[in-house]
This record gives sequence, structure tokens and C-alpha cells, in this order.
Amino acid sequence: MTTNDPSVYWRALISALGRFNRKNGWVMSSHVAMSMMLALFPFVLFTVALSGAVAEMWSTDVQRADMINLVFGAWPDQISEPIVSELNAVLSASGSKLMTIGGILTLYFASNGVDAVRVAMTQAYHEDDTRPFWRSRLVCMGFVMAGGAGVLAIAVLELALPLYTSLLNAAFPDEVTEVFSSDNLSRGMIAITPILAVLACHRWLPGHSHTIREIFPGVILTVVLWVLAGWGFAYYIAQFASYSATYAGLAGAMAALIFLYLNAAILILGAEFNGALLQEDPNQESA
Repeated sequence: MTTNDPSVYWRALISALGRFNRKNGWVMSSHVAMSMMLALFPFVLFTVALSGAVAEMWSTDVQRADMINLVFGAWPDQISEPIVSELNAVLSASGSKLMTIGGILTLYFASNGVDAVRVAMTQAYHEDDTRPFWRSRLVCMGFVMAGGAGVLAIAVLELALPLYTSLLNAAFPDEVTEVFSSDNLSRGMIAITPILAVLACHRWLPGHSHTIREIFPGVILTVVLWVLAGWGFAYYIAQFASYSATYAGLAGAMAALIFLYLNAAILILGAEFNGALLQEDPNQESA
């Protein structure tokens, strides 16, 4: 929906907040957060196995740390560090074979997190998903495979950044190369990864397909609120929270789970915002 009247977006936002509360958005957020928490390790394991398969075929060595950084780079350090530490321990003890029973199960378990997002976003758009179970599950597994391939592709691209930087240094002044340095481009890739993920979730997971123009407002709202929530939660963790006194050795996991809970609520709110905008559009049928 496109309009020059800002009041439409304010009305849609207020309506989205009400819809979120009436439809037990917080309960659905906890379901999504727990599902995503359980899917994180399988997703990274699948991506590492995929990188091992690519390395065998193309003799391309992708650093594990680069891929993990793409997955967790947008998280606050206070939250991601304990999870990454445990993840590295698991990866050190696990195999990297893709086409095994364990690899297939890893793919399936990772898709559970995507399926939870699919159900939440379909409800937020006030739609019914008429796809049979097998088709919706294949869509979710396809998301996992596409996400793993995307992370791997960006990690491979980062291998070429030093060569790119050296060529840029030879062709342009220093002040130009500082802006387009490999570090800045790497940070840009980390920033754009969640944006593409949210865009894909809105585009293909709900029961009905929507145009980029229809889903873009909710994507922008989600990303902006994610950034603010990340800064706020990181400050809270650093200044006030004492999860270790309450959860002992589970403090890192609980902090990550609460962070995912906030992000899930924001993701669902973004879908509710789009759903409210669609109802404001006279060309759309009322939900």
C-alpha cells in the first residue's frame, strides 16, 4: 500500500498493537523464540556441513568463524558470546557430513524454527495457509537450505575482500578506500543479512503471497525496532541484569532466549502492521 497520508501508518500501527494483544501475540512470540532457540544449533551445523561439501567440490576453504559471525554478528556481544562459545564446542565434536541421517535430521529440526515463524506470520496477516503439511514443511526446509547457502555465499565473498581492497587501494585515494574497506563491507554484509531474512519471511512464509510494496513497511518497522531492542537489551544486560545469580550456568542461554523472545514479538508486530495496512487499503478485501 502506498499513501501520502502519514496518519494511515499511525492508525495501522495502533491497530497492529491491538491485534497483537488480542491474538495472544506474546504467547506466540514465546513459541517462536523457543523454536528458534532449538533451531539455532541445527541451522549452524547444517551450514557448516554445507560448507564442508562445498570445500570438497570446489577446494574452497571457508572459515567457520566467518559463518558464525554472519549468523550472530548482529546480536549484542553480551548475548552472543556464551552461545557462540558453546556452539564452537559442539562443532568441534561433531562431523561435517551433509548427506547422512544426522544431516537430514539436522535440516528437519532447523526447519521447525521457520515453521513457527510461518504459523505466526500467517495469523498476523489474518490469512489461512491452505498448503498441505508436506508442502509447508518443504517450504520451511527450503528456507533453511537457502539461508545456509546464503550465509556460505557471503562467507565465500568475504574471502575475496582482501583482494578487492588491494585493487581499490591501487586505483583510488585513501579517503575513498576507507569508506569501502573490507571491514566496512563485512559489517555491511552482517547488517543486510537480517534484513534479507525478514524480507523473505514476509514474502514467502504466510499463507498468501504479497508484493514487495505491500510488505516493505513491516520489514522497515521490524528492522528499526530490532536495532533499538538490541541496543536497549545490551545496555540492560551490561548495567542491571544478573541472570547468573538466578540461572547460574544457564544464564547465557536464558539471556539469548529472552532476546529471541523480544525479536519474535517485533517480527510478529511487523506482520500485524502490514496486515493492518492491507485492511486500510480499499483495494484489499477485509480480513
